[in-house]
Amino acid sequence: MKDIIYEFLDYISLEKKYSNHTETNYEIDLNKYEKFLNDIKKDYKKVKYEDISQYIIMLKKSGYKPASINRNLSTLRSFYNYLVLTKIISYNTFDLIKGMKEEKRLPNYFKYDEFILMLDSLKEDTPLNMRNRLILELLLATGIRVSELVNIKLSDISLKTKEIKIYGKGKKERIVFFGNYSAEVLDKYLSFARGKLLKNKISDYLFINNLGGKLTDRGVRGIIDKIIKTSGVKSKVSPHTFRHTFATIMLKEGCNIKSVGDLLGHSSLNTTSIYTHLTNEEVRRVYLNAHPRAKK
Repeated sequence: MKDIIYEFLDYISLEKKYSNHTETNYEIDLNKYEKFLNDIKKDYKKVKYEDISQYIIMLKKSGYKPASINRNLSTLRSFYNYLVLTKIISYNTFDLIKGMKEEKRLPNYFKYDEFILMLDSLKEDTPLNMRNRLILELLLATGIRVSELVNIKLSDISLKTKEIKIYGKGKKERIVFFGNYSAEVLDKYLSFARGKLLKNKISDYLFINNLGGKLTDRGVRGIIDKIIKTSGVKSKVSPHTFRHTFATIMLKEGCNIKSVGDLLGHSSLNTTSIYTHLTNEEVRRVYLNAHPRAKK
């Protein structure tokens, strides 16, 4: 089975243009599934509904939450679709399997004064601090994914119109915008810090690491973890929290849900709709505090 797994991973990477992050997750899921099949001595081409049910039970006992199980099943459904496509099997047994009902969790976000604390921890004008301030500013200003952030090239940025061309999931192109705060930090970074970080090397990418190469997703996560520790922010913050915070701010300020979804690069309004729970709670709080007949 190992060979066909690698063939499938090549397929999603080269043909489907999935990200490295997605490919890594698929590989983890498939390796876990392969181990399960080896344990029950089952050929992957002859898997039945009962075997899949047994696999789901195993995942539950291993502590997997419904969302993780559903992601795992989605990986396997895609894998078996590939087996059908390549005529290794005639039908996909995973099409018979329904996903587990997931508990809806509201995405976490931070408050604006916590963002200021993060910036305050980077006051010293070193090249790394200038770069890290720009990372914070652009993540909050645009709501882009960290994978999109590290792939921004200088040619993607328009300083005149304060726009950035972003290539999202599936290489879909969209335009995001930034304001005066980001523009000021960007100008300082480009004028001084980026050249220092490059160390006489050449790169098309906006964000440079301390060795003069392209900054990675993992690098940004490490930077934000360090900022949170030194700034004293109590909220749980990851690069994706900036995305949630961006969406929450935009909706609270009256931006319609479709525009927010377009800025985030969502292909479906269903994905964006989770943020309406946050804004609905805010509306409820304002109503209960303000209306004379809503409180005693």
